Formats: sequence, C-alpha cells, structure tokens
Amino acid sequence: MPNIPVVETILSVNDQLAEQNRKTLDDAGVLALNVMASPGGGKTTVIGKTIDALRDDVRIGVMDGDIVAIDLEGFAAQGIPVSLINTGGNCHLDANMVHSALPTMDLNALDLLIIENVGNLVCPAAFKLGSHINVVIASVPEGADKPYKYPAMFSGADVLLLNKMDLAEYMEFDVEYFRHGVEVLNPGVAFFPISCRTGEGLDAWIDWLRARLAEKAQPGA
Repeated sequence: MPNIPVVETILSVNDQLAEQNRKTLDDAGVLALNVMASPGGGKTTVIGKTIDALRDDVRIGVMDGDIVAIDLEGFAAQGIPVSLINTGGNCHLDANMVHSALPTMDLNALDLLIIENVGNLVCPAAFKLGSHINVVIASVPEGADKPYKYPAMFSGADVLLLNKMDLAEYMEFDVEYFRHGVEVLNPGVAFFPISCRTGEGLDAWIDWLRARLAEKAQPGA
C-alpha cells in the first residue's frame, strides 16, 4: 500500500476550506482576526479592550473556540454578536469549524470579526482559518524565551502584542532578548508592548488595527 502523508493531506484540505472562508469574509467586506496566545496570556482581556475602543464606530462580532461560553458572556452583555465554536476539547480551531460557524453570524452587519482561538502556542499555528490577520499575544509572566521555544507561532504572526508590560520590571523580563527572537523569525512584524491594566500601548495597537480596517474598506480590497 502507498505511504499516504496524512498530515499533509489534512492540512491541504484545511487550507482549501480556509480559502473558501476568506472569500466569504471578503464578499461581506469583513476583516477577520485570528487571536492566539497561551492560556492566561490575556486573549479575552485584550479582545475586550479592543471592543471598548472600537465599538462606537466599528461593527464587531466575536467567535470563541472553547467548550464553554464563559468568555463570550461578557461580550454578549455588551451587545456584541457572538458565536461559540465548541472544539470538543481539541487544542485548536480549524477551517472547518470556522466554516460551520460563519452562517451563525450576520456578516453583512459586521466590519470586524474577532476569532479567539484555543489557548495554545503549538497547534493553532498549523491550521489556517481564512482570517486576514494572525494576532499573537505573548505575556511577560510566560518569560522572554517564548519565540525561541515556539517558532512556528511567532513566525506566522502578522502582529505581535506583548501583554502585561506593567509586570516587566518585577519579573526581570528581557524585552530585547524577546524582540531579537521575534526579529530572527519574523523581521519587521508589527510589535506592540501593551498593558491592559495601565493602558500602555493600547492606543498604538488600536491605531494599527484602524488602519487595517480602513484598507479593507477600500474598493477592491
């Protein structure tokens, strides 16, 4: 019997479906973010701060990959359209999960779709979803060596948020060592040190995202 490269086949099928998801989003004029981080890295808090900053003039929806809707309850209470993608305990979202969830959202009523991936720095990096921007959130308490340990995640980032900067001085976090690891893997990636507690860097992140939304709104984008 032939030796079938099962992993490559799975990823190829996933990539094809991701392209379909991208077309669906493009047809509706929606910019989609795939937000990835370790458990406890601050995904939900960063998403909440992003919603707070944009919600007055940007129509936002959130999809959450999880097995319970705890994170979504807060967004729903803000009047944000939400959809839970029950992963059944899987360590990542994939294009098929997103494909199945897209019809639950009124995409024509959205400008921005935020997809909160499962908390993991390994598996989500391998599976395209059809999103336009990969947002990777690292956090100071995790240590400055994360880019060196998880190169696939950091090399695939379109924008990197280093969260919990208010703790850096207490944890002797070496920002330059961290940035060097990132630059080797992903030269020139957009990088924003932030703190959701103090507000440090959040304005710069929001300005960057607004620029991407403006680009998406251009005819033919």
